[in-house]
Amino acid sequence: MTQQNDAPAAPPVQPGPSQGPSVTHVKPGQRPAGTPSGSQKTRTLGNVLAEFGQTCQVMHEELQKVIVGQTPVLKQIIAAIFTRGHCLLEGVPGLAKTLMVSTLARVLDVEFKRIQFTPDLMPSDITGTNVLDEDEQGHRNFRFVRGPVFTNILLADEINRTPPKTQSALLQAMQEREVTVGQVTWPLPIPFFVIATQNPIEQEGTYPLPEAQLDRFMFNIKIDYPSLAEEEKILSATTRGESPAVRKILNAKVIANLQDLVASVAVSQYIIQYAARLVRATRPGDASAPDFVRDLVDWGAGPRAGQFLIQGGKAMAAMDGRFSVSVDDIKNVAIPVLRHRISTNFQAQAEGMGSEAVIEKLLATIAPPPIEKFEK
Repeated sequence: MTQQNDAPAAPPVQPGPSQGPSVTHVKPGQRPAGTPSGSQKTRTLGNVLAEFGQTCQVMHEELQKVIVGQTPVLKQIIAAIFTRGHCLLEGVPGLAKTLMVSTLARVLDVEFKRIQFTPDLMPSDITGTNVLDEDEQGHRNFRFVRGPVFTNILLADEINRTPPKTQSALLQAMQEREVTVGQVTWPLPIPFFVIATQNPIEQEGTYPLPEAQLDRFMFNIKIDYPSLAEEEKILSATTRGESPAVRKILNAKVIANLQDLVASVAVSQYIIQYAARLVRATRPGDASAPDFVRDLVDWGAGPRAGQFLIQGGKAMAAMDGRFSVSVDDIKNVAIPVLRHRISTNFQAQAEGMGSEAVIEKLLATIAPPPIEKFEK
């Protein structure tokens, strides 16, 4: 089960000319350090959230210089970034999945590495390995050579093309954000994100991700074909031989500050109850599960799904400049959070009901808990 990072926020970072606005972690009515009192206006949480929303908008505009359309996809990836989550991108070849991730790394101004997952890839090719060195005196010592996992954004390209033995090399990195090689555990850089891609239509020579590996991903984001107007724009922009430049909006330290800001968005007990009801309703053995879940689902989502629903809701609220999470925020992230955590059975396949259809039916069926009324 994931645990929310309660580490203190990193010190405020003043951005350079190419970066977005500086954001500090403040509470309502609190004056950030270094802000003079008196006639100057005090920065509140509302001011900071407004700046955060503007930063996300600028990020989206920079990404749109390279990526045409795909607005919901970009919003979900940005939400995962600011909640320390990992993403699994699914789409047929040629939908710019790799370009999307590499462009995001340039906009965030963080270190980016790509691993092409192939059947012959070994775990040490990801994590690194110990090599034997000999110094001038003839003494031999082991030296750890870091693998590509030691980065800020790791693109695991075609992750389902490598066997589970190699896929499991990412389990500890994605959950604990550290890597153990031999008897030594190495911490990964902050921030650290895994964005994996896979082709949903290719089955031969692939290894489906185990359920434990899938559960590490906050969002399962499906990338669809562009519209006619978007495709015409893609053809026009990519056949001129020009490569649009994008600005660097953030950096690693500012991202850490923004992650703490998103974590501070308020979540009421009412929203927690709704998220818990929604997750429990996906489990066919639970007393609260609707009849169609019992008939169509083999197994449902675990508690980590509820955690990601809350975290995703916080990101959606913060990007809109709001102080607290609403029911609509939970509904907006329900499909990417739950679609890879629900396993439908043969009857569902016979009726043409995939996990997304089950989730949509759940959202229409599971009502939010009643609001308690307090008498004066």
